Amino acid sequence: MIFKVYYQDSKTEVPVREKTKTIFVEGDSERDVRLKLADRNYNIEFVTSVQGEFLEYERQNEDFKVLEIE
Repeated sequence: MIFKVYYQDSKTEVPVREKTKTIFVEGDSERDVRLKLADRNYNIEFVTSVQGEFLEYERQNEDFKVLEIE
């Protein structure tokens, strides 16, 4: 399953909406994705699964790529 993760680059800074970034991560569940990203210093705001028409829409973006983290 593919998840869209909204995050800030640093846990130590106050979150600012304009600095929110997104990445796509392959995982079994939201918890699995959070565990895969635990070693990075991201302030994860929200994780949601992307499938069906929503996934097709995201794939149309030229910057779309899925991180496959072990």
